[in-house]
Amino acid sequence: MSERIEKYTALVIQPDIVMPKDHAGIMANLDRICQLIDFGVGYFWEVPVRLVVLPEYFMQGVTTPGKGEDGIEGFLKKAIRMPGPEMDVLAAKAKEYGIYIAGGGIIEVIPEFPDRWFNTAFILDPNGEIALKYHKWHINVTLGLGTSPHDLYDDYGKVFGNSIKDLFPVIDTPIGKLGTMTCHDGATPEVSRALGFNGAEVICHPGAIQEVEGVSDPWDFWTFTRRTRAHDNMAYLLGSNWGEVQADFYPRAFCPGKSMIIDYTGMVLREAPYPSEAIIAATIDIEGLREHRTIANHNTWIDVRTEPFREIYENPIYPPNMFPDGKPPRNLAEKIVGAKQAYQKIYDSGMFTPPAGLTAEEMPEFLHNRVRAAQARGTLRKD
Repeated sequence: MSERIEKYTALVIQPDIVMPKDHAGIMANLDRICQLIDFGVGYFWEVPVRLVVLPEYFMQGVTTPGKGEDGIEGFLKKAIRMPGPEMDVLAAKAKEYGIYIAGGGIIEVIPEFPDRWFNTAFILDPNGEIALKYHKWHINVTLGLGTSPHDLYDDYGKVFGNSIKDLFPVIDTPIGKLGTMTCHDGATPEVSRALGFNGAEVICHPGAIQEVEGVSDPWDFWTFTRRTRAHDNMAYLLGSNWGEVQADFYPRAFCPGKSMIIDYTGMVLREAPYPSEAIIAATIDIEGLREHRTIANHNTWIDVRTEPFREIYENPIYPPNMFPDGKPPRNLAEKIVGAKQAYQKIYDSGMFTPPAGLTAEEMPEFLHNRVRAAQARGTLRKD
């Protein structure tokens, strides 16, 4: 028999980001995060805070194509291990207030694959222990240099397992069943669906969602896709984004803010609709969610009829094992070229139709030519 979970407050923190160049910069970012946690926990004292969500790359920052692009060496210089002194700072705060802290975009190196880094999300428990660790699955090939478990699928599975529960973990806690996904994971339905399948009631969703791509109105794909992810899985979704950023080659409003808290029906409860430092909070009602899931009408899980959809995933689209053990991706251009096989699959199958004047067979090389042209202009690294 399940025990009643009292309502609690969840905080989503939207910090300003100063792009660190060394360990001292990382610790300065962490100090600011701790000050913001102190404020939020203190302000919302009537219904106690039990969960805090931080954005992607809140600790170490990230670089993008162009003048500021880092290769693998640049990222590894500021990579950390977990646990370690950096995570200890947040662990102390979790213990101080007896709260769960979730965040993502940790540039992490692990002993099993030391020549690469993973984009890691985490949940710390009230004892300061890492209760959940997740390696980002859907890393955008044009932006993310970190390794997805899919990039070395066989090697990764030998160490960590490749089941849906291994790759998309959910933990059962006194504040509900918690899972996490990171940024681009939320642009398509699969990762959140896996979390829902594993029982997630609260999806902690760190992001570094960029305004240059058109995140605010009128398009605002960040909001409509994340509302859909919450609705489809009948789960809370707590999405955290950056405030203002100070970094070479970046506009201050690189990210538009727009951190949000969405309930299990897909309704936006709170939002910070501006590119600056902010904290938002909402009451999380797990008992209300569980009651909502008992209603058969318009229930997004009980009506799922799976059989014909298996054909979609029967064969790979983006191929696994593109960057096996010992061969990490060195730069973004190398990862983008890996998408050639996905283009081949999509166009050969007839799912996509080429633009006028091009054939399906030409589309992979069409992408490759764009990469080479960008390298010639100096907007993608060659090394």
